[in-house]
Amino acid sequence: MVRLLLVALAATVTLSFATPDTVQAAAPDDPVDDIIQFLEEWDVPFDETRSRDPFVAPDGTVFFAGQRQHYIGYFNPETEEFGYHELEDGAGPHTVVVGEDGTVWYAGNRARHIGKIDHAAGEITKYMMEDDHARDPHTFAFDRHGNLWFTAQGGNGVGYFDVATGETTVIPVETEGARPYGIQMAPDGERPWIALFGTHKIATVDPETMELEEIALPREEIRPRRLDVTSDGNVWYGDYRSGMIGRYDVETGEVTEWEMPDGEASQPYAVLTDDQDRVWFSASGLSPNKLIAFDTRTESFVASREIPTAEGSLRNMVFHEPTRSLWFGTDTGHIGRLVIN
Repeated sequence: MVRLLLVALAATVTLSFATPDTVQAAAPDDPVDDIIQFLEEWDVPFDETRSRDPFVAPDGTVFFAGQRQHYIGYFNPETEEFGYHELEDGAGPHTVVVGEDGTVWYAGNRARHIGKIDHAAGEITKYMMEDDHARDPHTFAFDRHGNLWFTAQGGNGVGYFDVATGETTVIPVETEGARPYGIQMAPDGERPWIALFGTHKIATVDPETMELEEIALPREEIRPRRLDVTSDGNVWYGDYRSGMIGRYDVETGEVTEWEMPDGEASQPYAVLTDDQDRVWFSASGLSPNKLIAFDTRTESFVASREIPTAEGSLRNMVFHEPTRSLWFGTDTGHIGRLVIN
């Protein structure tokens, strides 16, 4: 049974800061051989477009969302074999993640549900999002308990889904049209951080009180689409509109920004932190897209690689530490990985 809880009293706090420091960082050579090992890409054989948001399961299987063809795909990197679980027509899956127990979860973005797949049996269970603030589940992040935080861009809400009970807590975002988009967890796995793509804000939720706090970034033209968090707890975002990347210091509230090597045309979209506290950004405004790494310790761009099949947008990535791989999907129907040192 699915139970919907609406947190009507969730407080929203908006904070403002002074104009951030803007720092010019040297662009890297393309590629940087001591960071990037190699790039591999595979053509998804049953997809026309937009096989996206791969996630590596504990057994090494790579799952991904077939957004326009309404399936959840899977890929064995060792045998290079593909397969898929067919979803209902119109599901429009946006994100897929896999729990430690091997359970596959997907966001039924266009059919207002969170789906669970038993991969071995092929069985699908749907949990409907009755509350309008959660009507279009968008992006997922696991907390340390194995439960899911998620965004709902059109619903203008943030949700918390208990994977054992199916209960969903829905938290509306006070700012209208905020478009909650990317979401990542703090290093302790307790607190989510959210990019509010429709405005110049990021947000976080207190997991004890379920109170949502909005944090205004200094420039009103900033549009953070995705973000990630480094080991020190600081939040890194890409400014999709201005071609900047930024750091929000969670202790001081200070914001520092750097211009991407290709400037405003970069349109940073996917954001991913590796285990060396390098933050990787996809420059989705370029054709083809590039993956660009920023070393947060030296505060410099340190690697860059064009992704040949990335015409359109490289939208999201996941880091698989055992194989030193950044996995991604492209709008042209490819799955790929960038193997790094």
